[in-house]
Amino acid sequence: MDKPLDLIVKKLQEKFDAPHEEFRGEVHCFVKPEHIVDALTLLRDEHQFELLSAQTAVDYYPQGSPRFHVIYQLTSLTHNLSVQLRVPVDGDNPRVPTATRVYKTAVWRERELLDMFGIQFEGHPDPRRLLMPEGTEGYPLRKDFPLGYEEPQFTFNFDEIDLRKPYAKE
Repeated sequence: MDKPLDLIVKKLQEKFDAPHEEFRGEVHCFVKPEHIVDALTLLRDEHQFELLSAQTAVDYYPQGSPRFHVIYQLTSLTHNLSVQLRVPVDGDNPRVPTATRVYKTAVWRERELLDMFGIQFEGHPDPRRLLMPEGTEGYPLRKDFPLGYEEPQFTFNFDEIDLRKPYAKE
């Protein structure tokens, strides 16, 4: 780990009790949901992490606690550093405070996470669906979302599939 990044990670550990791990040269700090806004503000204001370069989530289904990790990828263009904050969230009622007051780009990214994973962001200024049509049930990027399946049709199975195809009635 880079020396400047080591100091930043130690500060996160001291202030927010945030354990960390390093994997393939990337540093991941685990922050509790109630501390995420303060941790983001600290990184932006004191350490010049001015870019929220990505915000996404991971579903660990069937594990229930934590089922999700909300991931914030931060970049300091000034110091050429990158750090990732991960927020573990339970699957029953996934909620995280919004980061829109710290990074304006979080408005769109949090709407996408709400739409695809069903993770609620408390205090979000515009919590509407972004990608899926209104009325869509479920969240497509959750691992328990039912997948549609249609068997590919080839010449050897044409008759079998043709029997099951729903054709329009005349």
